[in-house]
Amino acid sequence: MNQPFIVLDPRYRCANFRDMCALTIMAKAPVAGQVKTRLSPPLTPEQAAGLNACFLKDTVANLEEAASVTAAKWVVSYTPAGEEVAFEGILPPGALLLRQRGTGFGERLLRTTTDLFACGFSSVCLIDSDSPTVPTSAFVRAVKELSGSDDRVVIGASDDGGYYLIGLNREHAALFHNISWSTSVVTQQTRQRAKHLGVPVTSLPTWYDVDEAESLNRLGRELLSRRVDVSHSSSAYPAPHTRAYLRQIGWSLDDSMGDAIPEEQCKADVVDLRN
Repeated sequence: MNQPFIVLDPRYRCANFRDMCALTIMAKAPVAGQVKTRLSPPLTPEQAAGLNACFLKDTVANLEEAASVTAAKWVVSYTPAGEEVAFEGILPPGALLLRQRGTGFGERLLRTTTDLFACGFSSVCLIDSDSPTVPTSAFVRAVKELSGSDDRVVIGASDDGGYYLIGLNREHAALFHNISWSTSVVTQQTRQRAKHLGVPVTSLPTWYDVDEAESLNRLGRELLSRRVDVSHSSSAYPAPHTRAYLRQIGWSLDDSMGDAIPEEQCKADVVDLRN
C-alpha cells in the first residue's frame, strides 16, 4: 500500500531543501482523550480532538500561503511515532512529516531543529498547533528575516508568555536548555539566552494560543462575531476549518463555559484509539 505522506529521515540530506526554510508545525496526533485535554470540559474529548484537527488544517493552509510567496516548505513534526494514520484526511497526500524525538518538550524542539538542518534546510521555524489565526504575514516575515547570511533568531510571542513561533538559521541548543516550559517566562528566558549568545532577535506580532476555556471563548468571539478584537489587526487568518467546526458542534458566544456540548453533535473525523 502506498504511503500518503513523506516521512523525512535526518540521515539523508536533500539538495532540494537548500536555501529553504522549514515552516514546522509541532503536532500531536489528534487522538480523542490525548490532545487538547484542557479544553475538556467545556468540550468532550472527541470534540477537543476534532478542534485540534481543524487547527492543524488551518495552520497548514496558512503556511501554504506563506510558502507560496517565500522560499519555504511546511513540515509537520509529529508525536507519537507510529501514528501517521491519525493524520490521514487531515493532511494532504505528499505532506512532509518528521518524527519527534526526545522526552521533554525542550528536547523535542531541539531535536526537531537539529533533524531539519540535517535534512538540508537552511533555516527552521518551529510553530505551535494552537494558534490558527496568526496572520500569514507573520510567517512570511519570519522566512524573510532568516534568509540572510547573518545569524538571527525570530520569535513570535504569545500573550501568555510563551511563543507560537521560534525561528533560527543556525543551531543554538542553548535556546532550548533549562527553559521553564509552560510558564509565563518562556519568551523572556529565550530572549535572555539569545542575548547571552550574542544573537539578534526579530520580534513578530504578539498573538495568542488556544489551550483552555478562556482562550477558546476568545477564539469564538474572533471567528463567530463581527466584532474585531482591538488587540489584533484585521490581518488575522480567517481559519475557515476552525470556524466551520465551531458552528458544527453548536458553539455560540453565549454558551455556558462550564458545560460540555452534547457529544452527539460532534461529527468530525477524528481517531479514537481507546476502543
